[in-house]
Amino acid sequence: MTDVLKNTLLFAAVGTLILLTGLMQSWNSALLILNMGLISAIMALGVNLQWGFAGLFNVGVMGFVALGGLGVVLTSVDPVGEAWAAGGIRVIIGLLAGAGTIVGAALVYQNLPAGRSRNLLLILVLLGGFFLYRAIFDPGVAAVETVNPAGTGFLGGLGLPVLLAWPIGGLLAAGAAWLIGKTALGLRSDYLAIATLGIAEIVIAVMKNEDWLARGVKNVVGLPRPVPYEIDLQQSASFVSRAEGLGIDPVTASTLYVKLGYAALFATVLLIIFLMAQAALKSPWGRMMRAIRDNEVAAEAMGKDVTRRHLHIFVLGSAVCGIAGAMMTTLDGQLTPGTYQPLRYTFLVWVMVIVGGSGNNLGAVLGGFLIWFLWVQVEPIGLWLMEMITIGMAEDNGLRQHLIDSAAHMRLLTMGVILLVVLRFSPRGLIPEK
Repeated sequence: MTDVLKNTLLFAAVGTLILLTGLMQSWNSALLILNMGLISAIMALGVNLQWGFAGLFNVGVMGFVALGGLGVVLTSVDPVGEAWAAGGIRVIIGLLAGAGTIVGAALVYQNLPAGRSRNLLLILVLLGGFFLYRAIFDPGVAAVETVNPAGTGFLGGLGLPVLLAWPIGGLLAAGAAWLIGKTALGLRSDYLAIATLGIAEIVIAVMKNEDWLARGVKNVVGLPRPVPYEIDLQQSASFVSRAEGLGIDPVTASTLYVKLGYAALFATVLLIIFLMAQAALKSPWGRMMRAIRDNEVAAEAMGKDVTRRHLHIFVLGSAVCGIAGAMMTTLDGQLTPGTYQPLRYTFLVWVMVIVGGSGNNLGAVLGGFLIWFLWVQVEPIGLWLMEMITIGMAEDNGLRQHLIDSAAHMRLLTMGVILLVVLRFSPRGLIPEK
């Protein structure tokens, strides 16, 4: 069997599973799986850039995804005028004072000779800057968060079209990745994993607790959408007549139309990122990155700046994850920092890359669709299976109740079994790297 035929059959199998979901459950469920599969494939491409191309073990994927979601709020939400008037300018000045403190400390450290004088001046700059920052920043935050805290209580965004938020979310994640990479990429792979996981937890903790930024755990709801609202479609006489002409209920037709619109947008972004990743993989730059991945010492001996190249690929992969995070927040219509669980969902994305085929962009896309489908469908399938197994038992049978209650744990069990089976029989993934 040729590689092209094998890959076609694998994607056809996943497509068939989604079609069967539409036929046996509902087309709304099938399209939701499709949309989240497209987003998951983009996340998997971002991780594949870092791990498959360069061997960077990033366990902080959810931190960059969360920053992409934050980018949607900062870009597309209208600014809250009362909050800006109450303390917005003071918050900005406080942040600039904090940044100036860090820059001043860095200049002192770099320009003064090592010794007691430099240490004392460094301590004075840091302490003085810290107290100045808090003196300006804290009153501004308190003033902002008291402005209608039930509805706003934050500064809002720029009020730009939501589609612009997707690349801006990627840029926000890329900027954070650059700062992280400058300090963490010198670490060995296992220490890099610990560092990125810790930084992801810090990012999400800041988003949960800084209400002035994006309302924290109060969540920002009602985010702008790049597709029409269902209620507007249902009130459109032309749309209702077209739906009735097709024999579809207008309410159902409106939800399908919206989900298909999202699918078209997400598929376009996935195709663009995939083509760019493929071009990078086949370029001299891609060959250099794989050479660094396979033998850093040899690559460095040939004159390659390994740390700098690692920084490049770390920023690029994080930017892709940020774009995916912005798309996911747009699809949800709300930013909910409490749902970002770094270890749990980072594990899921890594399973996508490993099962699909690390180092192969097509494999990462396949893994994204397949693993997301299983993640969603395994629990209801497990519940149906347990009900079939216990169909002859009494309703109050203890074993029956235990088995039915255990269906909720089928997700993680199935992910582990799939990972073990793939690593045993196809250790390089379903579509391995050439």
